Parts: sequence; C-alpha cells; structure tokens
Amino acid sequence: MSQEETHMESGKKSIVITLSCTDRPGIVHAVIDFFFRRDCDIAESQQFGDPDSGLFFMRVHLRTGPATPSVAELENEFGPVAERFQMHYRIHDLGVKPRLLLMVSKFDHCLNDLLYRWRSGQLPVEIPAIVSNHPDLAPLAEWHGIPFHHVPVTKETKPAAEQRLLELVEENQVDLVVLARYMQILSEDLCKELDGRAINIHHSFLPSFKGANPYGQAHERGVKLVGATAHYVTSDLDEGPIIEQDVARVDHSASVEDLVALGRETECRTLARAVQWHVQQRVLLNGHRTVVFT
Repeated sequence: MSQEETHMESGKKSIVITLSCTDRPGIVHAVIDFFFRRDCDIAESQQFGDPDSGLFFMRVHLRTGPATPSVAELENEFGPVAERFQMHYRIHDLGVKPRLLLMVSKFDHCLNDLLYRWRSGQLPVEIPAIVSNHPDLAPLAEWHGIPFHHVPVTKETKPAAEQRLLELVEENQVDLVVLARYMQILSEDLCKELDGRAINIHHSFLPSFKGANPYGQAHERGVKLVGATAHYVTSDLDEGPIIEQDVARVDHSASVEDLVALGRETECRTLARAVQWHVQQRVLLNGHRTVVFT
C-alpha cells in the first residue's frame, strides 16, 4: 500500500507540496521549516536541481497533525516563502480524488485498462464522463456506470464538438483529460485551454511509420522494439512534454498481430503510469521536458 493510499492512517491527512524556482541555497530548509512549524511530519521528500535550466524542483509528501491549518490556509501562509524564492507552487490534499474525463475512439484497450484500475482501487480518481467520436464503446461505459457522451467530429462540426468537450470539462469539474487512444487531432485553441491537464498516448513508431497501418510498416522493416509514449497535449502534434515511455523487445518470428498485441500492452502500461504519477502530483514541467518524482 502506497503512502498516498494511507492518507487517513491514524487519523492523519496527507498533503503534497510541489514547487519549482531558480536554484539557490536555503530552499529546502525554508520549506521543511515552514511545515515543521505547522505540525506536519515528512513522509517523503524529493528534489532535483537541473544544471541545464538552473531550476530547482521539489515534491514533499506530508502527514498533518492536530494543529495543522487547512490546505487553503497553508497555501496563503506559504505565500511569503514562495515570494522570497520566486516559487511556482501548489499544495494538494491527497484525500481529494482528481476528476478524470476519458476520451476514446474505437480502440478500447487503454480505456479498459484505466477503468479496471479505477474499479479495483489502484487508480484513486473519479471518472464522471467518457467522451467518444464514435458510439461503439457506449455499452462498456454503461457497464461501468459512467455517463457516455457521443460527440461526432467532422471537418464541419469540429469547432462545435470541441466546444461541447469544454462544456463537459466545466460541467463535470474535470481536473485531467485523458486521451485513451482518441484518434482526433485537437485544435490549437483547445490544446491551450487544456494546457497541463491533458495526457495523450501514442505508439513509438512516430514519426517513422505514420498512417493507418503503422504496425504493418514496422513489421515490413523488421523492427526489434515496440514502444509507447505518454505526454502532455500541446499544439505540436505528439510532441508535448514526455511523462513516460516504455518498450517491449520483439524478434524475427513476431507477426504483425504479435506487434499489435505487444504495442497495446505497452500503451496500457505507459498511459497508466503517466496518469497515476500525474494524479499523485509527481510530475512537474521543466520547459519542454518533465521532472517525474517516482
């Protein structure tokens, strides 16, 4: 059982602070001293100073005590510390489950995997809605008791479809949008609206093997690795900050079907890790890259 899963152990609440700022002496001491004085115990602390960007990143998981102020009060009281070091920071209550909106087209492997992890308690989130540009997976959503929204997308209806998506995000108070093999390109405006709160998954053959049959092309070329990349969505197609990647080895005996099966397994694992780390507040943006405290 992870520390996050035991956030109410012994009547204590778990909170996490994540921050980034220009690297300089005294940051760790200032952060730890602030929370020590507010009756918090450190459960886990990780930090990284990037020599390339000159930035410092930190994630601290804390257990509160009887005298600890509320999260809102902590955020307000931490202001002077943040101002002194010019920090970008957030304080999160791990007892509050993030709300996810899942998007899918016709391939259901990533959706199925995420739903299983959610139902089994491995993924501590709420899933108030599933959106698809096809009606095929409505029965799966119904079986899980999750509202399914069929939002068709054509060249003519794309602006209206994206507006409907934003309405669903707002109506359901969505914290994270997960493109679980949603086979539509999002507009630049929509990408900006969802900046930092949308994750996509794609196979590792891009940009080498594009189009409708990448696994057939890969088989023809005799590839020896099948992989997947999970990244934040940006207007640069499939080039957002990478959160997680994984690969599986194949040999000369693998058929196209074998490649497809391995690829889908890898996509599921990779997307699940990326979503899990995001909702646990383990991912911090570092320009076009990410810092992931696992």
